Amino acid sequence: MPWSEVEPVVARINMHEPIQYILGEADFFGRVFQVTPDVLIPRPETELLVQEIITHVKSIDRPTLLDIGTGSGCIAISLALETPSVVQALDVSLDALKVAQENATRLQAAVKFRQQDILQEPVTEKFDLIVSNPPYISQQEIHLMKPNVLNYEPHTALFALGDDPLLFYRTITKQAQQALRKGGSLWFEINEHYPKEICEILSTNGFNHVTVVKDWNGKERVVWGIY
Repeated sequence: MPWSEVEPVVARINMHEPIQYILGEADFFGRVFQVTPDVLIPRPETELLVQEIITHVKSIDRPTLLDIGTGSGCIAISLALETPSVVQALDVSLDALKVAQENATRLQAAVKFRQQDILQEPVTEKFDLIVSNPPYISQQEIHLMKPNVLNYEPHTALFALGDDPLLFYRTITKQAQQALRKGGSLWFEINEHYPKEICEILSTNGFNHVTVVKDWNGKERVVWGIY
């Protein structure tokens, strides 16, 4: 590659732009996903969430799954390809949904995408499993963010609204009471600082067998429960 092509890439790296956005792709669960600044870069920690769900749904005959806040579609598409599930996914961002649909088409995954703001519109269909990796970084944590994340990744996918970092967890959990079939399960990727609070949200809203799963770094990363 001539230096004339390398130089602008080096300049972007020196400005802390994530290499995934520069290349336009990121690896997740053994597959390559297209990414743009309209979606979060898929994280290795989120692979744990997918793996735990794959194990859980083995005992369910053709389960129906909903991914709330799908972003690049990495969770929904991985589950559609790894399990015999009927998968739907939603996001508030049309630009994110465009990226997710392109990923699903390229990877030949059968996922139905739609635009929806779950803070304004309730989920009306019934599912066996609901999963979400919602915005969970509080405003108080902004000063801890690295510039490659803070300056480039979409803030609507990173930061909880207002002063409540658990707003999306509360909203999704309440909606899941109506949207889950009996015995269905709700799965969250979580902020490591709030496992106790998120477990309490599930428990007080009628979920049983609420479980916390730690990631490979020993951080509490996944919370799930059965309704």
